[in-house]
Amino acid sequence: MTAETFDLEAAELGAAAHPLDDPVRESLRGEHRRFAQWVGRIGRYDPEVARFVGHPPQLDNQDWADLATLLGPGGGTGLRGYGHVPPPGWEVLREIDSVQMDGSALRVAPDPEVIALTTADVPEILDLIARTEPGPFTPRTLEMGSYLGLRVDGRLVAMAGERLRPRGWTEISAVCTDAEFRGRGLAGRLVRTVGAVIRERGDTPFLHAVAHNTTAISLYRTLGFTLRKRSKLTFVQAPDPRSDNRRTAVPRTTPAPH
Repeated sequence: MTAETFDLEAAELGAAAHPLDDPVRESLRGEHRRFAQWVGRIGRYDPEVARFVGHPPQLDNQDWADLATLLGPGGGTGLRGYGHVPPPGWEVLREIDSVQMDGSALRVAPDPEVIALTTADVPEILDLIARTEPGPFTPRTLEMGSYLGLRVDGRLVAMAGERLRPRGWTEISAVCTDAEFRGRGLAGRLVRTVGAVIRERGDTPFLHAVAHNTTAISLYRTLGFTLRKRSKLTFVQAPDPRSDNRRTAVPRTTPAPH
C-alpha cells in the first residue's frame, strides 16, 4: 500500500514545544515537505531519501495502526523517546541511547580545501559510509542538504553534511572519516565548515549521536556543542500477516487535501 503524500498543516498534529523536540515531523512540514508521506499523525520520509519516521511522543492505538500502514507488513523503523510499548504482533528489535546536541555555540570556519559533494560522488560516498558506519545513508540522501568532503590524493576520505531541517535549525550528519586518516582533525574541519553554511543561511546547527560514542561526543563538545537532550531509539518491526497467518486490519489512509 502506498501512503498518501500531503501537507502536514492540514492534519491535526499539534505543535511541538520546541522544533528540536519533534525534528522529523517539523522537517517534513517545512523544508522537506517534498519528501513527506503521511498517514494520520505519523509521517516519514520517502524511503529512497531517508528512513526516518516522525510520530507523537506517545503513540495511541490509531498511531500504531497508521505506522503499520506506512511501514508495510514486516517493515521496521526507530522511534525516538521513551516508553514505547507496541501492540501485540509488533516486535521490539533493540534499543539505543542517544543524545541531541545544540550547536548554538559552534565555532564555525569555512575551509578552502573542503569540496561540495554531488551525485557524481555517490559511489564513493556510499563506500565511505559502508566502511565507517556513521548512520543510515541512501543514494538520494544527498538531496536533503549540502554535503561536503575532503579528498587526499583524489580519494574521498572524510565527509559531513546536512540532514533534518526543523524550523530555524539544521542537523549536521554523516560525519565520518576513513580509519586511515583519523586523528588529523578532518571531522572537526568539516563540522565547522558545514556549520558555516548553516549559519550563513540563518539556521542554527544541531546534531544527534549515539550515547556510547564518547569519542565523537567529546569532539563535538570541543567544537562548541552542548548537550540539549537525552533520548532513546526503540527499533520496532510491524506485524507481517504473510509470515504468521494473522490478519491485520488496514487502517484508513488520510486523504490528501484539495
